[in-house]
Amino acid sequence: MILTSKTAIVTGSTSGIGLAYARAFAREGANVVINGFGKPEDIEKERAGIEADFGVKAVYSPADLTKPGEIEGLIRLGEETFGTVDVLVNNAGVQYVSPIEDFPPEKWEQIIALNLSSAFYTMRYAIPGMKARKWGRIINTASAHSLVASPFKSAYVSAKHGIAGLTKTAALELATHGITVNCISPGYVWTPLVEAQIPDTMKARGLTKEQVMNDVLLAAQPTKEFVTVEQVAALAVFLCSDHASQITGANIPMDGGWTAQ
Repeated sequence: MILTSKTAIVTGSTSGIGLAYARAFAREGANVVINGFGKPEDIEKERAGIEADFGVKAVYSPADLTKPGEIEGLIRLGEETFGTVDVLVNNAGVQYVSPIEDFPPEKWEQIIALNLSSAFYTMRYAIPGMKARKWGRIINTASAHSLVASPFKSAYVSAKHGIAGLTKTAALELATHGITVNCISPGYVWTPLVEAQIPDTMKARGLTKEQVMNDVLLAAQPTKEFVTVEQVAALAVFLCSDHASQITGANIPMDGGWTAQ
């Protein structure tokens, strides 16, 4: 239990990868602050489940991460509830697909705010406490799109490249303070949101489920296998361990070989 007595804040953690992070940290003994959108009853079920399954404390913050003032409140909630914020995971994100000339400016602003600027603000507010305690772990969920591009995803690709640069910069600034900063860059991860896209794609393209998975969703991943949320979370736990104390400023792909091509 490498995170006993520590506190982890995970943004975008009411489902999918973020929830897997939160549960993995709780399994290692951390109290957790979860954050994200969803039905109140679903969020409460997951929050209570973390406490029941792992014997830690979990609280929920509805902070809107496009608003810096609410981000400050999110970090303050962790500090005031548990006394520290030791692990920070920036995971919240949103996607929109469009040619640049048709890309709605409001969608650009939203994606940059949520996928990139929010990480700057969470780090800005969490770092002073980590410095004071001379220990911290900051993990940013980037993407294979932090390393390579795809067409029609200008805002998302820009934001994820920005996250990689922010990670490196923060790692250099914090290298002598006992704080590591890294990003994980998954390829296609099997989540409920991905699974829900399959029937519509089957209908629109006249393909079987297997064809959609292998020839559409996994076209870029040589293994032809989805990354699992548990695999991403396990890497995050390792990055919090003492064994990973010399890993900082890294952008670690977990993409079935996508970015090796």
